[in-house]
Amino acid sequence: MVSTFPNSYSVDLSRVRLSIRTLQPQLVEWRRRLHQEPELGFQEKLTAEFVSGKLQAWGIEHQTGVAKTGIVATIKGTKCSTEKVLAIRADMDALPIQELNEVPYKSQHDGVMHACGHDGHTAIALGTAYYLQQHREDFAGTVKIIFQPAEEGPGGAKPMIEAGVLQNPDVDAIIGLHLWNNLPLGTVGVRAGALMAAVELFNCTVLGKGGHGAIPHQTVDSIVVAAQIVNALQTIVARNVNPIDSAVVTVGALHAGTAHNVIADTANMKGTVRYFNPAFAGFFQQRIEQIIAGICQSHGAKYNLEYTSLYPPVINDARIAELVRSIAEEVVETPVGIVPECQTMGGEDMSFFLQEVPGCYFFLGSANPEKDLAYPHHHPRFDFDETVLPMGVEIFIRCMEKFFR
Repeated sequence: MVSTFPNSYSVDLSRVRLSIRTLQPQLVEWRRRLHQEPELGFQEKLTAEFVSGKLQAWGIEHQTGVAKTGIVATIKGTKCSTEKVLAIRADMDALPIQELNEVPYKSQHDGVMHACGHDGHTAIALGTAYYLQQHREDFAGTVKIIFQPAEEGPGGAKPMIEAGVLQNPDVDAIIGLHLWNNLPLGTVGVRAGALMAAVELFNCTVLGKGGHGAIPHQTVDSIVVAAQIVNALQTIVARNVNPIDSAVVTVGALHAGTAHNVIADTANMKGTVRYFNPAFAGFFQQRIEQIIAGICQSHGAKYNLEYTSLYPPVINDARIAELVRSIAEEVVETPVGIVPECQTMGGEDMSFFLQEVPGCYFFLGSANPEKDLAYPHHHPRFDFDETVLPMGVEIFIRCMEKFFR
């Protein structure tokens, strides 16, 4: 698939309606303003004030303070009568990363950066809201635009759902996009079924018995125990998971010991689990603890295990995914522009929305190596080609129009 991507990185906006193309300067301005003032999860006060200020200026009904810093805007079309409701979701939070880009819109908040494109998501959602408000007579139905906090953690989708954002009026379907530097500019990654993985985290402390490095028989070496656990955990995917399924068990941190000649009494490891198949919910936690317990028992050690199921997998509804794909084919050049089998073991709390109502989350390619805009997500030099912003608005608008038809 990669070999079919064009060598020239540009986006053809001819299929984007002129009224949306003319929003490009504003989309860039909004995105850069947000980029300069990044905020971590549930701390998006400046971001929420900016979004609310725009919505208020445009006369758009909206609710603030949802799940602390979230916003829900409601726009009702006047073309004809229909009770259908479509939600559009955009996340607003940034990451605890020191930006290394030297650009005029560089982050002004030390140690915080929009390194995942959420500033672009918010700008696209604002552009969608503005267009809808200006063209209410051209569409039927109701659109809810959900500006969500804390996607990067600890998760804002679930609190927003618990606050009732999918009710009054009840949402029939939901869509969302992620600007994606793993795809060339202007391509769209969309598929039915699993798009992104479940995210589970574990923290295990092995409790051994410390002592002198020259007298090991008087100790229970926590490092030896931990090393065996790390190796054994790799057998879960290799020998307990059907090879047709995809899963990952990663130990990302292992800390123990203080000196050359001291056997550590404790060792701490941290890791993550990822999978697409919802049937694996609960399986990895059980299997990981079985392995840890067995190895610790065999060495006379004990353990403390903390296990957190953070986000379920992102599972797209087949009907709504087909809607998005059909619109993407109208907006971008095909077949090169559509990537139907785009998946990642990255996680997203959009998954909670998709558990409640049918929907589709999709990727909008934003990388442009020719402009040095191809650094990966969560990199301190992450940035994206802003010419893709009106394309995001166009796809949202066309999905809305076709959904209501």
